[in-house]
Amino acid sequence: MALRARQVSRWCCLLRTARAAEFPRRLSGRSSTAQACRGFVPRAPLPSRNDVFPWRLQSYRQVSAGSCYPPSSAKDGCFSSPESNLPSPVKQEQAKAEILPDANAKACEDWDDIPPSFALEEISEEEAVQIIAEPLLPLQSSTLRDYVDHSETLAKLVHLGVDLSQVEKRQKAGQLLLTLDFEKDVRKILLFLKDVGVEDNQLGPFLTKNPYILAEDLEALETRVAYLKSKKFGKAEIAQMVSRAPYLLLFSVERLDNRLGFFKNELDLSVKKTKDLVIRLPRLLTGKLEPVKENLQVCQIELGFQRNEIQQIVFKTPKILTASKKRLKQTFDYLHNIMGIPHNMLTRFPQVFNSKLLRIKERHMFLTFLGRAQYDPAQPSYISLDQLVSLPDEVFCTEIAKASIQDFEKFLKTL
Repeated sequence: MALRARQVSRWCCLLRTARAAEFPRRLSGRSSTAQACRGFVPRAPLPSRNDVFPWRLQSYRQVSAGSCYPPSSAKDGCFSSPESNLPSPVKQEQAKAEILPDANAKACEDWDDIPPSFALEEISEEEAVQIIAEPLLPLQSSTLRDYVDHSETLAKLVHLGVDLSQVEKRQKAGQLLLTLDFEKDVRKILLFLKDVGVEDNQLGPFLTKNPYILAEDLEALETRVAYLKSKKFGKAEIAQMVSRAPYLLLFSVERLDNRLGFFKNELDLSVKKTKDLVIRLPRLLTGKLEPVKENLQVCQIELGFQRNEIQQIVFKTPKILTASKKRLKQTFDYLHNIMGIPHNMLTRFPQVFNSKLLRIKERHMFLTFLGRAQYDPAQPSYISLDQLVSLPDEVFCTEIAKASIQDFEKFLKTL
């Protein structure tokens, strides 16, 4: 703004100077009677604002390109009259002399307060310090960090807690954010997520995992939420599912319906149990179905569980559907073939499949060393699989193994 004001002031002063130079020539051509009129001063009419603006813009462009002279001075090296650059209607109006009141002298009074400035004029150190140079926008960069100072959208997303270093690792996510306008594109999605039930402190982590939702149509998102409500999912349940599975709302109504139908039919679950299953592990609705199908086949064919047993295992421990097949088979092999746990016991305590195999081995070997490895509920000193894997080491040693934690640590050093 300061630069523009100086340029306008400069050319306004040049315009007044040119008129002052032209006035004596006009005055000399008049009769002595006209010169005797002291109360009036003949002046050319000022051009209108609309007429002057194009000329000012043209002059500003010439100066900003690096020249301190008007275009017509390129050949003769001197200033030409600014009126020569005015449109022809302005020249015709200037040709007609018109008597103006002295009050017109105040027309540029405000501009006189601004000192004239030239492109090569030296400025003081105080003025130089006040000049703020905007950082250049990088033409190409491998990180979004270089664009934060230039993008309101990125700056506000960082303020929300979005981790741009993680976002830029996702395919085309960085390019997407650079094309979005915060007020037009982002704000409405944030308000929608808050209305769904995503907490303010969860918005940053949510968008870090799923920045693509910012490009989704708001009406489509509302339709998907309405579908979940039609399936009798409560507001709190939908909020929990969306927060734990950020990609959930990217799925169309048809895909969501197909996923729910798959788990209901494949596991032979009721509608209520199907809902409970996906509420506890909503990733089942967004992940790939191939690993789920393979794990179901492994449980039935390789591990030897019956269909009704698989249903109970999956309903109690949904994560078994997304577990590693190799880990699943290794854990079953140790529990069933080494520890002697039958299928019906594994069906009762399927959470054992979520435990680390090393933890199971260490505790079983310690109990065997103490002579307390008893997993048959019909025998005295029975130890359940849940107690074996879920208790902390201190509690396991004192209540289950009847030994001290120091004894357990010493035993582990012998392995």
